[in-house]
Amino acid sequence: MKDAAANITYLKDYQKPNFLVESISLSFKLFEDGAEVTNLMHVVKDLDSESTELALDGEELELRSVSIDGALLNSDRYLVTESGLSISDMPADCQLEIVTWIKPQENKRLEGLYKSSTMFCTQCEAEGFRRITYYLDRPDVLTIFTTRIEADKSLYPNLLSNGNLIESGELDGGRHFAVWNDPFPKPCYLFALVAGNLHCQKDTFTTMSGREVRLEIFVEHKNSTKCDYALDALKRSMKWDEEVYGREYDLDIFMIVAVDDFNMGAMENKGLNIFNSSCVLAKPDTTTDASYQRIEAIVAHEYFHNWSGNRVTCRDWFQLSLKEGFTVFRDAEFSADMNSRVVKRVEDVALLRTAQFAEDAGPMSHPVRPASYMEISNFYTLTVYEKGAEVVRMLHTLLGAELFRKGSDLYFDRHDGQAATTDDFVAAMQEVSGKDLSQFKRWYTQSGTPRVNVSSEFDAQAQTYTLHFEQSCPPTPQQEVKEPFVIPIELALLNGDGGEQALSAFGGQKSAVFELTEKTQSIVLEGIPEEPIPSLLRGFSAPVKLNYNYTQHQLLFLMANDSDGFNRWDAAQSLALLELNAIVSTVKNGGNAQLSSAYVGAIRSIISNESLDKAMVSKLLQLPSAAYLIELAEEADVDAICTARNLARKQLAFDLQKELVACYQRNQGCEKGLSYAEMSVRGLRNTCLALLSANANDEFMSLCRKQFVNAQNMTDQVGALSAMIASGNKQDADDLLARFYDQWKEDAQVMELWFSVQSSASSYADLTHIQSLMEHPDFDFLNPNKLRSVVGVFANQNLENFHKLDGSAYAFLADQIIKLDDLNPQIASRLATPLTRWKKYNPARQALLRSQLTRIQGKSNLSKDLREVVDKSLVS
Repeated sequence: MKDAAANITYLKDYQKPNFLVESISLSFKLFEDGAEVTNLMHVVKDLDSESTELALDGEELELRSVSIDGALLNSDRYLVTESGLSISDMPADCQLEIVTWIKPQENKRLEGLYKSSTMFCTQCEAEGFRRITYYLDRPDVLTIFTTRIEADKSLYPNLLSNGNLIESGELDGGRHFAVWNDPFPKPCYLFALVAGNLHCQKDTFTTMSGREVRLEIFVEHKNSTKCDYALDALKRSMKWDEEVYGREYDLDIFMIVAVDDFNMGAMENKGLNIFNSSCVLAKPDTTTDASYQRIEAIVAHEYFHNWSGNRVTCRDWFQLSLKEGFTVFRDAEFSADMNSRVVKRVEDVALLRTAQFAEDAGPMSHPVRPASYMEISNFYTLTVYEKGAEVVRMLHTLLGAELFRKGSDLYFDRHDGQAATTDDFVAAMQEVSGKDLSQFKRWYTQSGTPRVNVSSEFDAQAQTYTLHFEQSCPPTPQQEVKEPFVIPIELALLNGDGGEQALSAFGGQKSAVFELTEKTQSIVLEGIPEEPIPSLLRGFSAPVKLNYNYTQHQLLFLMANDSDGFNRWDAAQSLALLELNAIVSTVKNGGNAQLSSAYVGAIRSIISNESLDKAMVSKLLQLPSAAYLIELAEEADVDAICTARNLARKQLAFDLQKELVACYQRNQGCEKGLSYAEMSVRGLRNTCLALLSANANDEFMSLCRKQFVNAQNMTDQVGALSAMIASGNKQDADDLLARFYDQWKEDAQVMELWFSVQSSASSYADLTHIQSLMEHPDFDFLNPNKLRSVVGVFANQNLENFHKLDGSAYAFLADQIIKLDDLNPQIASRLATPLTRWKKYNPARQALLRSQLTRIQGKSNLSKDLREVVDKSLVS
């Protein structure tokens, strides 16, 4: 599968392995200067293979011995290279034992086995297992794992691995051991090991068949009070998966471990999930409501992987969205059921439009199922995850809930214990529905964001309303020409009083799904007595850019009357975009700009409407982000965009001061609860405070300081701190930052918040301030969370300062990427994303951004991770 010259892996070259591993017994002896790993495998030759050479993957391993059926091999029987171990003349069926020595304490890549604080832990997805032992490190080799761990009991009383604990005991010299067996065959990327001195929070869950499952969360002792919410979220996830998908948990125990040093959010290792601490630890004093909801979603996501990823895994890494896209869809539906379906949809689409659409239009654009890669870690992308989830959502829309459930049941039952493909998933949906989904599969193979232009005609005499649709998709790397997609467009027609017309072409339904399958298509709707206003792409039924030439009046009408909550928000966003684009144009021409009275009036009505969902009001009050405006622009003028948003926010704060303060005062209370309603109250009052910060008068200052001092939860305290920073009042911001730091400096997760609220604020943190934060004693360059909270937040959110025309911030980011590449290339390549979007800007900024990419490209010993990103970005 590898192109040796370019080191590129291609989907078209996939071949099944020559050998399989029927079972593996791993033995770890953990010491303070390293670890000895004994790997005993039952290896069986594939019946269709003629080769007798076994090629195993391995990186940075010290080989100590190789034996077959108990006999040591001479060195002429095997070859060790930087990337693996090859053994010649392999028997067709044998016991292969390999002993290696590794140094987890020196592993700064955080892949394989490494030390985080005082504990040993692993991260093996995608290709980390090869840093533990020589093995067939590929997802289509499914094996029964038994793992024995031995360590100093005083330092590591907790010895954990996948499956069920089958044996434990004491050893000489103060050491002890534990043996774990996972009865379900799995690929090695799902292997996990943890050894540490940890607090264990316990609970139980009774499955739908009556089995009692032990639930355990392991954390550092200082975090022992932060486990309750994750346990509750886990139990709700288990119950939901039984009720919605009929999937029951299959082991006797389910464990989660919180780790401070982790490249990702969390990992679904079978029975032993390892989480980034920020994604599992929570209590009201130290955790914002947004983080609570994120924790709920991530706990659910990793648990749902037990079936969509573990029991049925992916055949190769090109199929990554098979497990990730499907599971993101599942966790989104769970969150929608736990909270608000409309608000969840708004949040997901906002991320998709801002970040995934930008990815689709950038140099790293790729299909949901990529055709090739140099480094698989670069393809853990929003396209694979979020767009992949949208593809699954479209199948759900096209088939309906009942048939989709039948299709998922067939998929799970047919491929249980197997490594499957996206084709297998779609085939199950096709079989239960009888629907030809061959064209639909283009969503997996074609990159880019489709565009749908819609126009309409009303014939008053004939009482017909015709909608014309035209789809296209811009060229993307390696894909100049695109074939038509299947695009489900949910639609309704609103009459003058906001009611919905019966749709003759859809059996009189008032809201229906139109399937756009051709480049151009039209639909005629009869019995329409007056010209309606179309409500299109309801619920964001497809991940496309839809354009209909709405007037301001029509958008105001939809914003006030559409029964589809998502489209009400979308109308508000479209209206705001019209307003902001007009201000951008005026600013660029040196004129004075203002929001229209109609728009300000619409926002006033929303603030004053006490019958609306408070979380939805928060969303409706928020202007489109600068990042979204940049994504939409052909050539983004960052300065004009940021200036326009600042002017708009300032006008809203000034014109709506009375209404915002009244809304803020109405939404007091709900200090401690974690229900959706209570979070919504807190969210709305902090949205009001954030908007008031744009006109920081004495009343705002008083409200902000009072909220900070009296806050009984982290949402309110950080809300007040962020608002003060955004107000531009540096003296007061410095004061609150100092007080916040003194209060929370012992809590690592809260310190990440402290760093990020500063780094994101263009009114507060210029490059000099960011550099000072990196010198702070609580900053750790090697900790991914700390690095993301300062450097990542600055480059992706503090757009005014990052895009200063002197290019100093671009050089700063390149410096950090070059430095990090030798230590943790996976994080280095992800940090490079803002530089790769250089084509979005004017020629001066393009030249500055390209120069930094070229400088990175010239680094000696550039990692595969970073080389792929930089090389693709510099292709003109």
